[in-house]
Amino acid sequence: MRLADDEYYIAYQSSTFNHRSLKASTIQLKIQQKLTTLLPHLNSVLDLYLRVTFLGIFLLTFVIQLYYLVAHQRSLATYKPTAALPDAKLPVSVIISARNEEKNLTENLPAILEQDYPDFEVIVVNDCSVDDSDLVLQEMQKRYPHLKVVTKTEHVRFKTGKKFALTLGIKAAAHEHLLFTDADCSPASKNWITYMAGKFEHPQTQIVLGYSPYIETKSFLNSIIRFETLKTAINYLSAALNNNAYMGIGRNLAYTKTLFFASKGFAAHMHVLSGDDDLFVNQNATPSNTAIEIHPDAFMYTPAKAFFGELYRQKKRHMGVGKLYRAKHRRMLSFDALSGLVFYGVFIACLALNIEPLWVLGVFLMRWIIQLVIYSRIFKKLGAGSQLWYLPAIDFVYYIYISVFGLIGTLAKTRQWK
Repeated sequence: MRLADDEYYIAYQSSTFNHRSLKASTIQLKIQQKLTTLLPHLNSVLDLYLRVTFLGIFLLTFVIQLYYLVAHQRSLATYKPTAALPDAKLPVSVIISARNEEKNLTENLPAILEQDYPDFEVIVVNDCSVDDSDLVLQEMQKRYPHLKVVTKTEHVRFKTGKKFALTLGIKAAAHEHLLFTDADCSPASKNWITYMAGKFEHPQTQIVLGYSPYIETKSFLNSIIRFETLKTAINYLSAALNNNAYMGIGRNLAYTKTLFFASKGFAAHMHVLSGDDDLFVNQNATPSNTAIEIHPDAFMYTPAKAFFGELYRQKKRHMGVGKLYRAKHRRMLSFDALSGLVFYGVFIACLALNIEPLWVLGVFLMRWIIQLVIYSRIFKKLGAGSQLWYLPAIDFVYYIYISVFGLIGTLAKTRQWK
């Protein structure tokens, strides 16, 4: 009797299990049928979301880039450089810091000493050189009485950089108006001092920003360096014209001795090796005290780095000071760099994913045409017309270049300036 009950119980459990399995299979089948119905719709929604996201980002970066082109850089395109040679006569002190620059001093210093200007002196700070710079300077002093040499020796325990050398040169300067360049630079003409000093004729001017292009050679690296320098100049010169000056280039820069000592010189950033030019301008420029000079005769030419290793060390040093700019200038430069990089990146992604390719191409061409119209006038002013022909390609490389070096400069530390 008990065996029969057990058999009945087992049969009952088996029947229940089969019923539940059938029910679960039915539910699973229904879920699969619903998923099969919903998946195409879900894929369609995700595809639409992806398209809208990419196109939205692309349009947003386009608007930001358009803002920089029209609201900022167009001011440089419409700016009219000094036409006639200024009648500048105020005394000027040219200051050069040189460390182991025997060859460059021999080649370039005479062009500065022989400037066609009535009243100027040239101060070379021989900054701890171990080559024959002192002998070169001694020989030149025999021929040029307006050459003054300040010799700086390195202390065994206390290492100093370019800012300390420039401070010594400024203290030794006999004149109020100071003009700065480097030993590896050569002026475009004998009127370099005249044009730069001419801007001080306006009583409010305390800072003059010049332009210093790199000498052209036949290499891809040289093209990138020259274009990056050109874009940097477009940015800082346009900012100055828009009463928002944030930097200058020490190869071609002028300011007054009064401003230097009133702001305590480089004291605020003496702990940073670089920044004798851009940080000083960033901290002391105002909407009314800064002028620009971009006449071709006022250019200061310099050779570019020939090897990537040299460029890496230079850019690591230069880019590292950007984090010390005023907050509004950091935001301005970051938005420009990030929006440009994302604009090109999303443009390529949209074409690769076939997301409204014709519309995307149309927006890209619109930006390129506007950029071409504005840049054609600027490039002509800055003597860089040849670089206009490959603008779209090199512009994309430029945004990658500054983003990479900007990140390196932010993270890395530099312990020597030369």
